[in-house]
Amino acid sequence: MTDHLSTHLIHHPYKPPEGFEAVAPGVHKASTVIFPSVHALRTAEWKDKSGYTYGLHGTPTTFILEERIAALEGGRFCVLAPSGLSALALVDMAFLRSGDELLIPDNAYGPGKAFAQGELAAWGITHRFYDPMNPADLAARITPATRLVWFEAPGSITLEFPDLPALVAVVKAANAANGAHARPIVTALDNTWGAGIAFKAFELGVDVSMQALTKYPSGGADVLMGSVVTRDEALHRAVLLCHMRLGLGVSGNDTELVLRGLQTIELRYRQQDATARELSAWLQGQPGIARVFNPALPGSPGHEVWRRDARASACLFSAAIDPAVPQARIDAFCDALRLFKLGWSWAGPVSLCAPYDLPSIRTLGWPHAGGLVRFAAGLEHVDDLRADLAQALPLLQA
Repeated sequence: MTDHLSTHLIHHPYKPPEGFEAVAPGVHKASTVIFPSVHALRTAEWKDKSGYTYGLHGTPTTFILEERIAALEGGRFCVLAPSGLSALALVDMAFLRSGDELLIPDNAYGPGKAFAQGELAAWGITHRFYDPMNPADLAARITPATRLVWFEAPGSITLEFPDLPALVAVVKAANAANGAHARPIVTALDNTWGAGIAFKAFELGVDVSMQALTKYPSGGADVLMGSVVTRDEALHRAVLLCHMRLGLGVSGNDTELVLRGLQTIELRYRQQDATARELSAWLQGQPGIARVFNPALPGSPGHEVWRRDARASACLFSAAIDPAVPQARIDAFCDALRLFKLGWSWAGPVSLCAPYDLPSIRTLGWPHAGGLVRFAAGLEHVDDLRADLAQALPLLQA
């Protein structure tokens, strides 16, 4: 072809034989996609996964992950985003326009609330918070401008488990009252906690299920990624086209790691669930602990609904601290933990903890006067984690 080495290396004619199969899917990395002809360049279609046009619009690797995440969630269509927060924001931007209103549970993920308070408000999109444990409160807050309602099961940090079918029924009733010609109110669930394991979001009636794949699907505490899954083709197309216009994409290497993590997601989920349940039950009633929150724990808010609608719990549990214990002692307790590391996120192999100031982040109020610590059980042995908590608990004695 040429005597020039650089050209020869770039355009080398060798192609490996077809038919290679392995457990791990191949990792394809591309910005430019090569076409065999002008006709192929002009007719290739990526929106239905029948072809490839540009790396941003999908590779064999990302298409495989999207299909597996859709299967995990019990959906039909999946779009990947660079993080859980970007997936959440993508849903907002796909379904809201200036003049619309967004309803958010008061115990939702904080950065998602901040996106509504910042960017959405600047774009002329209003928002209000509702009590997710009271479907009547949601019904009272829906207005003619409402176009998107977020759910989170359970709530961020305090882990109250809402009655999702009842909340969905409220929105369906509002859509019926608005009539067939009105833009429908879309329901979206942050399903990061459930992860497609604890329950199936679409079986409970939601329109859109979003996950931070950073958590359980990855499992290694080393990837940032999110997903948006739907069953409805029109909803999927709205998300997909917004995704395209925003130029969102994920890397082949990160996709590879999430594909690898998916192979053990159910094993990890159930192991961390068992650890969190055992630690929650043990921690309840310990000196300095006023209350423990975990949907699988009897007495935790929404426990009966969780028993009805869910098949598993996750790695999270939170402890409300005795109001007599000052924040300095709570911080010292967290600092004294050896296996529970201080850090954000969860569902990785290492157990985590973080103290929270709930009154500062709850709009509708928080009934508990003391501090709160959220724990995420990792993959360490439960006996070692219990011993770690036990050695630090004396610091919480008022």
